Amino acid sequence: MREVEDLLGPAYVDERVAAGDEWDAPLDMQDEVELSVRVMSASGEAIALPTDATLRPWAVVVPFALPGETVRARVYRHSRLHSHADLVRVETPNAALRDDGRVRCRYFGRCGGCQYQMLAYDTQLEWKRDVVVNAYRRFSDLPVATLPPILDTVPSPLQYGYRTKITPHFEAPPKKLQKAPPPPEEHAGQPSWLKIGFNEVNRRHPIDIEECPIASPVLNEALKLTRASIIHKIYTYKKGVSLILRDSLRIADPPPDPDEHVCVTDFKATVRERVGTRLFDYPAGSFFQNNNSVLVPLTSYVRDAIFPSPATTVPPTHLVDAYCGAGLFAITLADHFECVAGIELSADSIRSATHNAALNELPQGRCTFRAGDAADIFAAVADFPPARTALVIDPPRKGCSDDFLKQTLALRPQTIVYVSCNVHTQARDVGALVRGAQEDPKRGVYVVEGLRGFDLFPQTAHVEAVAVLRLVPTSA
Repeated sequence: MREVEDLLGPAYVDERVAAGDEWDAPLDMQDEVELSVRVMSASGEAIALPTDATLRPWAVVVPFALPGETVRARVYRHSRLHSHADLVRVETPNAALRDDGRVRCRYFGRCGGCQYQMLAYDTQLEWKRDVVVNAYRRFSDLPVATLPPILDTVPSPLQYGYRTKITPHFEAPPKKLQKAPPPPEEHAGQPSWLKIGFNEVNRRHPIDIEECPIASPVLNEALKLTRASIIHKIYTYKKGVSLILRDSLRIADPPPDPDEHVCVTDFKATVRERVGTRLFDYPAGSFFQNNNSVLVPLTSYVRDAIFPSPATTVPPTHLVDAYCGAGLFAITLADHFECVAGIELSADSIRSATHNAALNELPQGRCTFRAGDAADIFAAVADFPPARTALVIDPPRKGCSDDFLKQTLALRPQTIVYVSCNVHTQARDVGALVRGAQEDPKRGVYVVEGLRGFDLFPQTAHVEAVAVLRLVPTSA
């Protein structure tokens, strides 16, 4: 919505609000309209304006189009000050940006998983940096002069074949076929109604997908076998199913080949990944970053942010890993601290993280994992000296709760590194931490020292963001 308002301009938005017609679209449902694409949204969709000069300005959001292009699109939904439309065709491509020869997926343009396969990778990284810039401009409520230059997006070592988790799904047979399925000799192949794959863009139903180029080779091989099994027994299903395929090291003692990868398809089974020299076990159905190739650069960046060279503060001796999950940051950084505590609300995650500390043979007592209470999250680390403590935060997309932010300000750790899959909620929370510390400056105020994106999902619009906050003394 902020992007739509920026395109239309504040004066025009105020005019429409005053007129009371901000919800009255000048387009009809299913209208096919010619559009001039102006900007890209953070979601990877283009925001355009109709070329018909007789229409009052009205934004249209359309996928797979690029700035500077003229396209035709079909309207399917209206919202405040804008409509959503499906791309019909590109009338005038932007030759400086679009190169359809780069596209590696035969489903690109229909599948909703990727947005940017027609773009050069450097352009993808530039646009993801712009997402971080705009998120802090719109949502941090911090003066731009108080923010550091936002650095270039860190690229993924793999641009295809990187995803270590995919979740294809399919719908059950129609009710009449469940009651009276055709005889086996009549359904040797895949029924025309059966689609096993991912959701079509702007739709809630799957399209049939036999291969995903951004998924790892192990997952694509497993997908072939999984699809064949489903097709063979499709009439035994009474409801739709969401599958899980996760790339894992083979778990054996000792492993016949420590680098052998297998596909895990049971939500409750254990997945094993290696990050640098560390191993991580976790249930297949739980959260773990889905691009293993970029995890060493990410964890190394977090380490270097905590221990800058030359040092700007007394080096921390204690680390708190909040929202620690299976212990990614706590365990990869443990060698650099005297004491590490991972905090999670999930008991299952605590069990995985505790197991992983033992799996990696960390010194007894160096790294512990503790179930936090939402009402008093940091009670478990009350003995940590704030002036020698670093805090890593890696919350879900919704960001941090107000209680968490208040308790963080009460703890007042020397360094905060905030890792986020949603830079917009991160910007909001970072702004709240900076302003909150200024309300009680005697214990120091936070300065944002670093901001940059990491590309965990090439070919998509998603960007992971890392913010570094340092506590500085004040004379107030």
